[in-house]
Amino acid sequence: MIDYTKKFKLEDKNAVVTGGAGLIGKEVVAALAQSGAHVVIADTDKKSGKKLEKKLQDRGLEAEYYFFDMSDIKNLKKKMDLLAKHLVRLDIWVNTAYPKTKDWGLRLEKIPYKSWQRNVDIQLNSYTLSTKYAAEIMKEQKSGTVINFGSTYGLVGPDFSVYKGTKMTMPAAYSAIKGGIINFTRYMASYYGKHNIRVNCVSPGGVYNKQPRAFVKNYAKNLPLGRMASASEMAPAVVYLASEASQYVTGHNLVVDGGWTVV
Repeated sequence: MIDYTKKFKLEDKNAVVTGGAGLIGKEVVAALAQSGAHVVIADTDKKSGKKLEKKLQDRGLEAEYYFFDMSDIKNLKKKMDLLAKHLVRLDIWVNTAYPKTKDWGLRLEKIPYKSWQRNVDIQLNSYTLSTKYAAEIMKEQKSGTVINFGSTYGLVGPDFSVYKGTKMTMPAAYSAIKGGIINFTRYMASYYGKHNIRVNCVSPGGVYNKQPRAFVKNYAKNLPLGRMASASEMAPAVVYLASEASQYVTGHNLVVDGGWTVV
């Protein structure tokens, strides 16, 4: 009989999580490390990254902080090659990074073209290019898995009523970027499948991050589960897609949204 619990184990696997010190990223790092992987916390936030590194290492888990700037598009391939050389073998690449400009929250009619262009570059292009570079590295070893983070707003249009009573809005570029990430994930899965490389996506619904009370209440009204997600609820989906438990799954967008997109 197959021991299915072993399918979720990641011993002897090297994983990189971009944005690994962030809200969702740190939970993904912890989950992968607890599953047995050696995890690189790839982030620009050295203070938070080193803090997470120590916390995990104190628990006997394999994690290390590595300064990594996804928004540095021109040097992205060089930096990824150096990181892969440092690890010797790259088994799992997870994109949770969320770089954005300071004017990210502007309403559609006020967004300058240069701002839109910059956000597409540092978010969409950094994801697509890093996915390609990771797959090329993995092609040499004839195996590997890439997991991108999309969003429900890459699947459906926004419900602007959830922002009533707040100064918030859903950034327009976010919709274009996340939709692009999801479909490029499908493209990559088709392109690199012959090399035993799987490429999948996780699309979270709204994750609680101390948003205004009015927003949290409005958002919860639209959900079958009646609440926003915690960041930790995204991490098990990544472990599944990174492990042999999903060895016949590629090009999939795993939606973790409390039912937002089904009603």
